[in-house]
Amino acid sequence: MLNIALVGCGRISVRHAELLGSGLIGQARLAAVCDIDPARARSLGEQYGVPYYTDMHEMAGKEKDLDIITLLTPSGLHAEHVIGLAPYGKHLIVEKPMALCLDDADQMIKTCDEYGIKLFVIKQNRFNIPVMKLREAMEGKRFGKLVLGTVRVRWCRDQAYYDHDSWRGTWAYDGGVFANQASHHIDLLEWMMGSVESVFAKSTTALVNIETEDTGIVVLKFRNGALGVIEATTATRPKDLEGSISILGEKGTVEIGGFAVNQMKTWNFVHRIPEDEEILNNYSVNPPDVYGFGHKAYYEHVVDCVVNNKKALIDGLEGRKSLELISAIYESIETGREVFLRFVPQKCKLGIKH
Repeated sequence: MLNIALVGCGRISVRHAELLGSGLIGQARLAAVCDIDPARARSLGEQYGVPYYTDMHEMAGKEKDLDIITLLTPSGLHAEHVIGLAPYGKHLIVEKPMALCLDDADQMIKTCDEYGIKLFVIKQNRFNIPVMKLREAMEGKRFGKLVLGTVRVRWCRDQAYYDHDSWRGTWAYDGGVFANQASHHIDLLEWMMGSVESVFAKSTTALVNIETEDTGIVVLKFRNGALGVIEATTATRPKDLEGSISILGEKGTVEIGGFAVNQMKTWNFVHRIPEDEEILNNYSVNPPDVYGFGHKAYYEHVVDCVVNNKKALIDGLEGRKSLELISAIYESIETGREVFLRFVPQKCKLGIKH
């Protein structure tokens, strides 16, 4: 049984605590929680009957039996917290995005390597059932030549959401819709379509008062010659509409919709196989919220990697890929120009602390 502690008891911690604290992950359990806000830490700790702390170093030092620490803190603090906790020798899970600066991501990877611990980046949508079927088709070369890949994030985050925590919607600690809400979908698009050659992006802050963008579009060119589009907004009103991905190739088309990349909408291939007849019926699930069902499968994957010393599907190097793409998107927004990867950020505001 692996003992897992949570650092950060905000919005997303509810999902993690529910899985770990209610026995829903077979070989893992919630062992402790921590938040700099004493009321938040106490509330979550008492709910699940585990020790609670306001200092992550105190927790890591006292809780000798910890195997893994999951970091659910603001994105702009991920690097500081990973580097600070690595010497305790516990494996680390970090929420998306793994960091806001590429230099920070590189330092996180280097530090975890130095201390011989695994670094996992949370990309739970990769474990959605329809997404896994799409990946199987991609690995089976069923699409032939790839033509177009698109993702759409049309979610609702009103002013009250951003006002709830002072770090939300800031360049230093959060970023906008691309760095936060759409980062999962950007990861999926790159995972399916392959490495990106260049991006050209536009954004606006349409309906809320924040530093960063709440709406944006990106045109991508992939190294394999295919094109891509990212459409992302938190200005959908009055409620979440969709989180989707579409892949078009010379030999097939797949579209996964729903509001959490959870519903198989289209599954058409030139060369049919018997399983195709059941895909639309068997690989659509309707989760209760935009987080989807992927967290459970994600934690089961982490447990398997730790217990059996397997390579993680999304380690630090894999998590860095989508961060580099997101950084390029922000660079394009600031410069008004097409940005070619790989690049060194010059104008990107993401993660800049004044």
